[in-house]
Amino acid sequence: MWMSRLWKAVRKMFGYTEIKRIIGRDVTLSQDMIDAINDWKNMLNGKADWVSKYVKSLKIEQGICREFADVVLTEMESNLSNDKLDTYYQKALLDLNENMQDGLGLGSFILKPLGNGKSEFVSADKFIPIHFDDTGKPDDCAFMTVKTVGENQHYTKIERHRLENKVLIIENTVYYSESRNDIGRRVGLDSVEEWAKLPEAVSYPGMDRMDFGFYRNPMKNSIDESPCGISIFEIAKELIKKADIQGARLDWEYESGERAIHVDDKALKKSGSNFRLPRLNERLYRGMNLEDGKDKELLREYSPLMRDEAFQRGLEKYYRQIEFSVGLSYGDLSDCQEVEKTATEIKVAKQRKYNRVNAIQAKLKECLEDYAAGLAFREGMYTSGYEFNCKFNDSILTDEEAERKQDMQDVSMGVMQLWEYRMKWYNEDEETAKQNLPEQHRDME
Repeated sequence: MWMSRLWKAVRKMFGYTEIKRIIGRDVTLSQDMIDAINDWKNMLNGKADWVSKYVKSLKIEQGICREFADVVLTEMESNLSNDKLDTYYQKALLDLNENMQDGLGLGSFILKPLGNGKSEFVSADKFIPIHFDDTGKPDDCAFMTVKTVGENQHYTKIERHRLENKVLIIENTVYYSESRNDIGRRVGLDSVEEWAKLPEAVSYPGMDRMDFGFYRNPMKNSIDESPCGISIFEIAKELIKKADIQGARLDWEYESGERAIHVDDKALKKSGSNFRLPRLNERLYRGMNLEDGKDKELLREYSPLMRDEAFQRGLEKYYRQIEFSVGLSYGDLSDCQEVEKTATEIKVAKQRKYNRVNAIQAKLKECLEDYAAGLAFREGMYTSGYEFNCKFNDSILTDEEAERKQDMQDVSMGVMQLWEYRMKWYNEDEETAKQNLPEQHRDME
């Protein structure tokens, strides 16, 4: 929670110029990227700019990240040949799914060993990439930690990791301020007891990579064209906005379409200065002076025709457009029964998803391999022999093909009806599937 408050404060009081002053050099993290990360964070939390009293978030962003993370990590097999390192490695992987979701949503994350078998995931809103190497990995990066003493004493530790000529340099500096809106002045590390034993700077020669793993989404940065990662749903941002608004329309249709009864004031009992109808739901009755009109009825029912199906079709259309934009398959967000697709179209959608998932897995594998090296470094085994193993199951395509062939065999043996096959693989309802059967099969039904 405090890290979230810290990042908001950093964005407010620093900006690019102040970050540059603190770091002492130009940084890759631009103001445009800071603003974009903030937008993605708000979207993930259901607080996008368009969300209001009337428009609620459908949490589509969370659904996209969760679906990709689940598929990417399904049947992933990864380990280290060294038993001690592998124990620490497997412990970190237990939290990979939920942190992978944040990484997908915010564009990147860092998996950072802390020593003594401990590690932490650092999402894109909690670190400052200062510089990237030619491969697109950070070779200069800052992490920020805040400690508050009492109400007005704020200490900010900046831990900077940089790689220069195969030498890893880690520097620690502390700033003190009596205001949350100002980082303040630089003070000694001993200003905070738990940081007192940290070295101001330490060098580790012989390093050919950073001491952590970095993941970024395999997508071109359309924000500032830097190596910083962008959100998996950035390309569908406007479509998500439209879907949320469409969802609000659907909710309003249900709310405004609730049955009501217009009641003449004479049918209501007065309680103080208010009229009421005893023991009945207040939403069901509306007071009206009907005698002023042509009709002299005391009661008149209000029950409008519902248009929810039209609004639902519009929402499903937005879901399918979002699926196409981000690389999901039809039915991952939308209702697969609501869209008619041929077997070829379904397979193309699966292939599209497979390609995106495969690209994410390749980036994740690089991250985990670098994390393993950082873990070995922290445990004093950087140059010792260990093997990194990581493989993924491409079940998105292979399992489907095998299942389809099995169903075809079941149809040929009479175990499965042909119309059942069409319902499953052609997304048809029972009536449509039976109508689309070949003539000879239709007669047998």
